[in-house]
Amino acid sequence: MSDPLSDIVRLLRPHAAFSKGISAAGHWAVRYATFGEPSFCIVQQGRCVLAVDGEKAITLEAGDFVLLPATPGFLLSDGLTQLPTHLDPVRDPLPDREVRHGRQDGPPDVRLLGGWFRFETQEPALLASLLPTLVHVRGVPRLSQLVTLLSDEADHDWPGRAVVLSRLVDLLLVESLRATPGASAPPGLLRGLADARLAPSLRELHARPAHPWTVDQLAGRAALSRSAFFERFSRALGVAPMAYLLAWRMALARELLREGRASVAEAAEQVGYRSVSTFSMAFHRHTGLPPRRYARQHEATHAMRG
Repeated sequence: MSDPLSDIVRLLRPHAAFSKGISAAGHWAVRYATFGEPSFCIVQQGRCVLAVDGEKAITLEAGDFVLLPATPGFLLSDGLTQLPTHLDPVRDPLPDREVRHGRQDGPPDVRLLGGWFRFETQEPALLASLLPTLVHVRGVPRLSQLVTLLSDEADHDWPGRAVVLSRLVDLLLVESLRATPGASAPPGLLRGLADARLAPSLRELHARPAHPWTVDQLAGRAALSRSAFFERFSRALGVAPMAYLLAWRMALARELLREGRASVAEAAEQVGYRSVSTFSMAFHRHTGLPPRRYARQHEATHAMRG
C-alpha cells in the first residue's frame, strides 16, 4: 500500500541544507523579515520566545525543535525586550560564523542550531496539503540528533556531502511531520492520515491514481455513507475528495513531464485520463500551461543546467 507522506516528500525533493549556530545573552530581540524558504532550529540550551506572524507566541526550551515550511516574518527574543534589531535574511545574508545576539561577552543564556533548505520542485498545493505554518515538537531526541548530524555534514567538504545532506533533510522533514499530532494539525494530509476512517482512502488514492475513483467507492473504503465521507474528508483535508485526487494526479503528471519520463499521452494514461485532449485541458487549467509547453520549458531548463 502506498504511503502518502513518503509520496509527497519524494515529490518535493528537499535538499541543499545550510546551518549555523545562534546564541544570545542579556536583553535581546531580533525581528526577521520574511524569508520564504523552509527553515528549522533546535534549542540546545536555555529558553527563548518565538512569535511567528499569524501564530501565537510560544516559549522554546532546550530540546525543542521548530520547522517553518515557508518561513514568514518572526520575532525571536528573551520574551521581555520590546525594541528588536531588524534582520532581512534575503537582503543581508547572515555570516557563516555563529551569530550572537544581545550581550556579546560572557557565556550565552541561549544556544540554538538553525538552518534552512530548499524544495527542488515547487508544489504549492502539495505544501499546503502537508505542512502547517509552524511545526513545534518537544521531547523527540531523534530530531536533535538529525539536526546535529546535518550541521556537522554541512560544515565539512566530505566526499558524498550532497547526497548525505539530501538524505538527512528528507529524514528531518519526515520525522518532524511524524511528530506533529495529526488530529490537532490544520486541515491537510496530516490530519487526514490521523483519521482511521480516511487514511485507507488516502492510501488508495495515492497507490492507484489512474483508477476511475468515485466518491461512493472511496466512502466504501472508509465504511461511511457518501455524504458522511464527503463532509469528513473535506473538513479534514480542506478540499473535497475529487479536488484532492485532481491535485495529486496533476502533481504526478508534472513530475513525469518535468523529468522527461513520459510523453504527454503516456502521462495522461498514467494519471487516469483516457483522452489526451481532456488531460491537456485539465493540466492547462491546473498549471496555467499546456502539458507540451510545460515539458519543453523544463527540457530547456535541464539543457541549460547541463
